[in-house]
Amino acid sequence: MASSVSNMAGVSPTSAMSSSRPVIGLTTYLEQAKTGVWDVPAAFLPKIYFEAVNLAGGIAVLLPPQPIDAAIANRMLDGLDGLIICGGKDVDAARYGQEAHPLNDEPRPDRDALEDELLTAAITRGIPFLGICRGAQILNVNRGGTLIQHLPDELGADTYQKGNAVFNTVDVAITPHTLLAEVLGSTEPVAGEMYHHQAIGTLGSGLSVVGKTDDNVIEAIQLDGVPFGLAVQWHPEQRLDDIRLFEGLVQAAATYAQTARTGSTS
Repeated sequence: MASSVSNMAGVSPTSAMSSSRPVIGLTTYLEQAKTGVWDVPAAFLPKIYFEAVNLAGGIAVLLPPQPIDAAIANRMLDGLDGLIICGGKDVDAARYGQEAHPLNDEPRPDRDALEDELLTAAITRGIPFLGICRGAQILNVNRGGTLIQHLPDELGADTYQKGNAVFNTVDVAITPHTLLAEVLGSTEPVAGEMYHHQAIGTLGSGLSVVGKTDDNVIEAIQLDGVPFGLAVQWHPEQRLDDIRLFEGLVQAAATYAQTARTGSTS
């Protein structure tokens, strides 16, 4: 019956299913890039990020660094049901009132500004969001927190960033009765794929620690008082056989799309 109604209306069942998928915005890099004869500044994001979103049932939209203010951020979010702040270069230390460590990346003020404004607007509007690696760090800075600028200085080891694009697997203990535990459906430790030389220092306002390693590095935080605000410092997109975090975001985004956009509670 449903198929007949859809076909009579000129909409195929496949189209109807696709139209119900939530739209997830993902922030991107802006770097010098080569393709063919071209060597130009370009916005890009590794495919594995939006592949994870697609596998979880979402539609991915890429958000390049660009001029931003609160009004522009809100206009961008008008077309989104969820937001992912992706991995990338270090957050500018000036944003949390510190001098930069000698090993920090060259600041990317355009990306810092974009993600800060998007997070601020998403939090105000209750749009579900997920931070990944840098995304966790900029969330903490957005909420007034600080970062440990170079973990080897604190730990005496390069456990969390071996270099040469090689991810290191480290177990993360999950705090029970948290959003992270709910999304994962378990409090069993997660094998996190790590590639970060920085970490969360002083915790920002409204944030709770929901995942840590054995050496007390904060690996996951949640923002309390919002429908879905979660960020992890490991790279869940590196494990497409375990997309629970992306599924959690996509499900929350689908709920947002149904309730916030249409006013429906059914």
